[in-house]
Formats: sequence, structure tokens, C-alpha cells
Amino acid sequence: MSATTRITAPDGVAAATQYSHVVMGTGRFVAVAGQLPLDEDGRPVGAGDPRAQARQVFENLRRCLAAAGATFDDVVKLTYFVTDMAHMPAIRAARAGHIPDDRLPAASAVQVAALVRPEFLMEIEAFAVVG
Repeated sequence: MSATTRITAPDGVAAATQYSHVVMGTGRFVAVAGQLPLDEDGRPVGAGDPRAQARQVFENLRRCLAAAGATFDDVVKLTYFVTDMAHMPAIRAARAGHIPDDRLPAASAVQVAALVRPEFLMEIEAFAVVG
């Protein structure tokens, strides 16, 4: 987390694994729309391959954050929309390339019946606070 954010673990709530319960920040709020596994030309990446799709989605998130003057250090919340919860290990592996386990943002994972196109296995959105 950046100097403008702080993680807290509330008393009386079961310990969080793979996310933080509460992330607080002060600064400029940045909302990044759900990113899909599309390359810079809008072509789908990794048909049927959750690892390839997760890598592309996190690269797209990185680029969106950079456009707002932010990095993954500034991210306070991630929301994962997946067509199958079995894709979460691939998402966690891709996330680990950008966010260390000791600075995990708050997160939600939601299994959905479908995304905007049938070849997409996931969509991930991010919220950040930049100092």
C-alpha cells in the first residue's frame, strides 16, 4: 500500500485470507472499470486459458492505473467477476506479480453466469487512492 493507505484487521471478524478486510486511504479516488482479457487492439487473449486471461487483465489494470497516475501500490479494492471460481488460483498468481501478499487490498469475488462475450472467463475492476 502507498503512504496514503492503511490496512486494518477489525476485532471480532475472522482473519482474512487472500485479501484485507479494511483498507483506508486519503487522497484522490481512482475507479478503474472492469477490465477484460483484450489486447491493445481489442482482440481476446487466452481463449479457454484462465492464466493467460488473468495476466492480460492485470496488465490492462496496470495500464489504466498508470493513465490515472496510480500504481498497484495505490489499489485499495479489487472486484473479481469470474465465470467459474476454479479460475481464482490463476487470478491470484497474476495478482502476485503486481501486489505482494503483505499488502493485499480489500476484495470481493463474484461468480457470474456469463460476461459480455462467451470467451471471457473473468473481468476485474479496481479502486485506488492516490496521495
